[in-house]
Amino acid sequence: MFRKLALSAAAALALTTGGAYAAGEGGHTEDFSFSFEGPFGTYDQAQLQRGLQVYTEVCSACHGLKFVPLRTLSAENGPGMPEDQVRAYAAQNYEVFDQEEDDYRAALPTDHFPANDTVGAPDLSLMAKARAGFHGPYGLGLNQLFNGIGGPEHIASILTGYTGEQRTQAGTTLYENHAFDGGWISMAPPLYGDDVTYADGTEATIEQESKDVAAFLMWTAEPKMMARKQAGFAGVLFLTVLSVLLYLTNKRIWKPIKYGKKD
Repeated sequence: MFRKLALSAAAALALTTGGAYAAGEGGHTEDFSFSFEGPFGTYDQAQLQRGLQVYTEVCSACHGLKFVPLRTLSAENGPGMPEDQVRAYAAQNYEVFDQEEDDYRAALPTDHFPANDTVGAPDLSLMAKARAGFHGPYGLGLNQLFNGIGGPEHIASILTGYTGEQRTQAGTTLYENHAFDGGWISMAPPLYGDDVTYADGTEATIEQESKDVAAFLMWTAEPKMMARKQAGFAGVLFLTVLSVLLYLTNKRIWKPIKYGKKD
């Protein structure tokens, strides 16, 4: 709790725009490996649940997820939590203002994650889609075709990109981060390793926590990714079969004209 309050007072997370940084070259995005990459990739439910834990115990001190319904935590293509656990998680961790009761009450699965405007930090609901991590070297966006847009990689790179150096500029403390545009960010390092205790026994290193919360934020931004991939695969398969049939039909129709009819 003390660390969460300290982080809240220290700085706002500036993963997108709005963070103070010095002029310089763009940050370097590390190409982390995620289970949902590629045309047949799927979300790892265990990783999404670990990422939810990191968000709840660390990130939620400054950031909200106001576009994400709590009930979606039970989604089969998401964290896959049982409905009773979702109800318990919502009630234990969040309060929402009920206009009918004109008072705060424990959150229900039908509510959304609450917004968090305490330090002006950006909402994380669409963060993984808001930041593109890969632009080259192929040019013309082809790198995004091979590696994806790079949103979760960019988030994980920033969380693991602190060098330990800091400086004060215009009364604001900046922290050196080789993954952030300009090299300096106003957010203090949020992860130190062992920030959480994973129920599945996974070692909570800085890199592991960063990848887990980045994967979770990718799911919050793209909860229907698996359905889109399945629909896309079915569409490509259908168009491929249709193309073959049209080609064979075309050959059959024009064959007498091309080669001439025989008496």
